[in-house]
Amino acid sequence: MQAVTRVLAIRHGETDWNRDTRIQGQLDIGLNETGRWQARRLALALADEDLSAVCSSDLARAIDTARELAHPRRLQVITDRGLRERGFGTFEGSTFIEIEARWPLDAARWRRRDLQFAPGGGETLVDLNARCIGAATLLAQAHAGQSIAIVAHGGVLDCLYRAAAHVELDAPRSWEVPNAGINRLLYTPQGFTLVGWGDVGHLEGHATETSVVET
Repeated sequence: MQAVTRVLAIRHGETDWNRDTRIQGQLDIGLNETGRWQARRLALALADEDLSAVCSSDLARAIDTARELAHPRRLQVITDRGLRERGFGTFEGSTFIEIEARWPLDAARWRRRDLQFAPGGGETLVDLNARCIGAATLLAQAHAGQSIAIVAHGGVLDCLYRAAAHVELDAPRSWEVPNAGINRLLYTPQGFTLVGWGDVGHLEGHATETSVVET
């Protein structure tokens, strides 16, 4: 019988740059007040989950979200650079509108999910997918038969959804990746499968903003 790893895949809480639609990429931007509230609400919603490990990107916005899950369980957050957001190179620090104005041809390739496109100094979608799915797979394999949380970024969560739902990497996105949303996956040696996605019931009653583009 195959050991199944139960995976909670979670995007970090909101940052000011999320609110401003400004590309963060691998810049180390912290949570804002709403993001910290979201992280606390997330921890309350998952208080009864039997987690063996809490894993995170090594960027502050993910680590600080993950700590809310780890501390009540007396766990140390396991950080992994492989879970970082896509490297957006020259796009980092700019808003969507600024990118459209300054690099219109590059912006068009980005919007249509051109698999060979990378912003100057950044990553292609193919590179991002290989990196983050590889990292998530190794973490799931290391905790076979257990439940773990993986706290990462919009682009990483998008790749996990596609891997679990068998959606092509260049297909348009029709699902949201909400900040501090609860997403449930299973992992077996055959790969990831989708159980549930985008649960934000625990965030009701507080103004939040969600972007469907990884930032």
